[in-house]
Amino acid sequence: MGSRAAGRLEPVPAATAPGRATFLELFFDLVYVFALTRISARAFEDLTQEPGREHGWGTVTGSGKTLLLLLALWAIWQGTAWTTSRYDPYKVPLQTVVITALVCSMVMGVAIPRAFSDTALMFAVAYVVAQVTRPVILSIALGPHPYRRLKVRMAVVFAVSGVFWISGAMLSTNMQVVFWTTALVIEYLAARCGWPVPGLGRSTISKWEIAGEHLAERYQQFFLVALGETILVAGFAYSRGPYKTGHAWAFALALATSIMLWRIYVQRAGRILGEAVTKARHPATIGRSAADTHLVMVVGLAATAIGYELIIEHPLERIPGPWLALVLGGPALFLAGRSRLEYEVFARVSPSRWIALLTLAVSAVPLLFLPGVVATAVGALVLAAVVVADARRAHGAPPEPAAPPF
Repeated sequence: MGSRAAGRLEPVPAATAPGRATFLELFFDLVYVFALTRISARAFEDLTQEPGREHGWGTVTGSGKTLLLLLALWAIWQGTAWTTSRYDPYKVPLQTVVITALVCSMVMGVAIPRAFSDTALMFAVAYVVAQVTRPVILSIALGPHPYRRLKVRMAVVFAVSGVFWISGAMLSTNMQVVFWTTALVIEYLAARCGWPVPGLGRSTISKWEIAGEHLAERYQQFFLVALGETILVAGFAYSRGPYKTGHAWAFALALATSIMLWRIYVQRAGRILGEAVTKARHPATIGRSAADTHLVMVVGLAATAIGYELIIEHPLERIPGPWLALVLGGPALFLAGRSRLEYEVFARVSPSRWIALLTLAVSAVPLLFLPGVVATAVGALVLAAVVVADARRAHGAPPEPAAPPF
């Protein structure tokens, strides 16, 4: 993709040689480093300062609200990544889309800590602006191209869901959650059904053209952003002190866990996702599936980061169930998403993934009666076992080629 600022916007042919992510796209990702730390800080506050520390229901509702905010952030990132993978990111309209999403995501990140009270309207308006302006700008830039109808339908859907976002921001917290959840469901279902709008039709996702390797690279980069956020959270938590033995062990185990998460992700499937997208019969289908897969892994990383902070601050205490759910559930969600990624790339899943998930589940009950740092150690050991299993399977064998089922 050369530096071409002039001319009408056209979708990239699927066979086009992929271009690397632009500096603007990487700059856009940096905003999410900040936004994800705000997500972790909000969840940590809910778990330690709210009644939810003693009462599970408060933790569930607080975690649900935080997840809602994370899904909104992901929706903007994913929509922007798909756009830069379907059109030349050096074109002025595309750069306008990315810059708009960057500013709106930053505003949302600032609003996250009080998104269900003082800054609800700030969060909602920023989200709606990012989602509506993208298809509007593209529909103008595409001119008479057939894809223009798709962008018009997307703009209509986001305008409808935007009513729920902005209206919800002006209601009570419970109604706000209902309205915002409804908005996300509308958007999710519309995307899965080809953005249907009465009188304007719908489209088939498998027919969409994308630069598959570019999209795969963007998913990999966002995974690294989320993984980097786990390092930041662990570092910030430990830097607050005190630097006693239990805290040091919790910090060391957090770093080891992040390293294991990185290793498991890149062990072949994560590394050759771009090759799998290129080989797929329907690149857009595997691209959409990989989006859901990476969302699961990112949620797992976010939960893991929150678990780091909880254990680093309270390493030798017996932790409540909701805390343990994050400490073990974060790695478990990551492994579940990584298993699906392996299926998307190779049409199979390694037994070590399922054994690890079962081990994490079985160990949960006894860990309720042990210090929190032991739970972190168990999670790290289970992930290390998966790393060893992956290394043994790959040792002495030729690199396995991608064989996507789509």
